Amino acid sequence: MPESTLLQSHIEQHFKRVNVWIPSRDTGVDLLVSDSRSQRTVSLQVKFSKDFLYMMKPIFQDKDSQLRACGWWTINREKLKKSVADFWVFMLLGFNGRTKDFVLIPPEDLLKRLESVHGSPKIFQTYLWVTTNKRCFETRDLPPQDSLEVARGRYEDQSRDLSQWLNNWTPVRQLNE
Repeated sequence: MPESTLLQSHIEQHFKRVNVWIPSRDTGVDLLVSDSRSQRTVSLQVKFSKDFLYMMKPIFQDKDSQLRACGWWTINREKLKKSVADFWVFMLLGFNGRTKDFVLIPPEDLLKRLESVHGSPKIFQTYLWVTTNKRCFETRDLPPQDSLEVARGRYEDQSRDLSQWLNNWTPVRQLNE
């Protein structure tokens, strides 16, 4: 669980008054974050992807591109549907700019978004792209022109927009108070 350790370090560095716990067995929760008195908690399922931006066509990496990081995940629909975690956390570590971005999304919201875009397959293949203007889109199966619009910072599609969950640490911040 190296991805859990990366997330644990990030949380402990930025939220000094919370406790971060690693469960001793696999229950579908990778980290449990509690307030300083361990009375309120948030459970997290952690997902990590290497950055695929450096492997993309040059047009996605030129001076006009606003892409910070591009990740790829395989998500089992039933595991997502039955998840006991309060939030799924997708970690995007930008290779070129050495950036760190996190998408903290409730599993039920993620399932609704993925189903609205991709239907109900047993396995979702999903791409999350993060831009320098603090936007995040699910881009799997986008037509090439739309993909370029994401890279240029001009794309709009509410069903694919995950920006409200991008680096939104509110659930952890509330435990830090």
